Amino acid sequence: MPAPSTIRIGAGSGMSDDRIPPAVELIERGDLDYICCECLAERTIARESLDRARNPALGYTPTLLERMEAILPPARARGVRIVSNMGAANPRGAARAVLDAAPGWGCAGTSCAIVLGDDVTETLRGMPGLKLMEDGAPLESILGRMASANAYLGADVVAAGLATGADVVITGRVADPSLFLGPMLHAFGWATDDWARLAAGTLAGHMLECTGQLTGGCFADPGMKDVADLAGLGYPFVDVTAAGAITLGKTPGSGGRLDRATCTEQILYEMHDPEAYITPDCVLDITGVTFHEDAADRVAVLGARARPRTDTYKVVVGYFDGYIGSGEMGYAGPNAVARARLAADVVAERLRRRGFAYSEYRVDLIGLTSLHGETGAAHPDPYEIRLRIAARTQNRRAAKAVGAEIRALHMQGPGMAGGGIDLGAREVLAVKSVLLDRALVRTEILREDA
Repeated sequence: MPAPSTIRIGAGSGMSDDRIPPAVELIERGDLDYICCECLAERTIARESLDRARNPALGYTPTLLERMEAILPPARARGVRIVSNMGAANPRGAARAVLDAAPGWGCAGTSCAIVLGDDVTETLRGMPGLKLMEDGAPLESILGRMASANAYLGADVVAAGLATGADVVITGRVADPSLFLGPMLHAFGWATDDWARLAAGTLAGHMLECTGQLTGGCFADPGMKDVADLAGLGYPFVDVTAAGAITLGKTPGSGGRLDRATCTEQILYEMHDPEAYITPDCVLDITGVTFHEDAADRVAVLGARARPRTDTYKVVVGYFDGYIGSGEMGYAGPNAVARARLAADVVAERLRRRGFAYSEYRVDLIGLTSLHGETGAAHPDPYEIRLRIAARTQNRRAAKAVGAEIRALHMQGPGMAGGGIDLGAREVLAVKSVLLDRALVRTEILREDA
């Protein structure tokens, strides 16, 4: 079968809790070939690893079945293939769950390709001497508390999954832009050292990976940057030619906006170095990129460049890092700020007298100091304020005491308190990173059918 001259790839989610209806609208009205759903944040695989430890059938993104129930039927009806990292810590379990549910959604005969190999937890256990990227400390400093370790795989494994002919490709940790670049490698047969095309495809993925951020979300500012029908915000897509030309668009008839301004904001999002944005597929340089508005909600993107990929994969390591205890209380009326400050002092002293100590202790007066610290106190006192206290410790009992003492303010603190809540103690899953030689990461592609 000859390669197509152009393909269209849509963005179906930019986080695990992203809105689902715009993805359905994009499939139904966008004339897509592929839709990519990016659903992982830095800590989510560590979180899902804990779920899998409790139940081996779990470990995938919690919204997997809700999202797939909505998008799989229209995608199958229109021949749109789905790519997603919703497999998280258990891609095989995610595929099994989808295949088991698919007949009930009217999608009998669905097939899934499964990408394995990003989980390098056991590999790292035998790798002394690796340094953490954030602070240069040895990996051993957190190894005993490690919950997960996952390499950011690239577009090659996504393309390999699509090459099986499956309707759905489910991965674990794959770099966000690589989810979108994968269909381009598959459809056009681009070489993995064709840096001009990889640059264009990687940039296209970066632009789409956060869905509505490109089309007016996180952009709207009434009277300054107006966005029409923000409530009906549409998701974006990209048209890609075999030569590597890319043009962005959004769901026809949807709300939001797509233009040079929204593109400029999105291209800078999470771009640690515009001259050297490192991905598993290439090192992207966006300093020469320009945007051209070809038509309403149609923007051509030109000028991306790339250098060869690095010899290592970035590995995100999730580890246990103690507990955070927190709680909130509201104060209203005259002198509300003074009463909230007194309440904060009372809680701190009560915790001290109980013998608890904390490595971090934060007091916020929401509406006054929570964003800008005490510089906010220069403004007139508000008529209502929300006190929030959070503290970090290795002691679970000390963490639980924070919220309990805040709740006690209802009867044992300053007057006119209300809406108090004990947010309890939660275990902290922190993340740090190491670089791992590519030769140590072994990937595998499986296909399963209903």
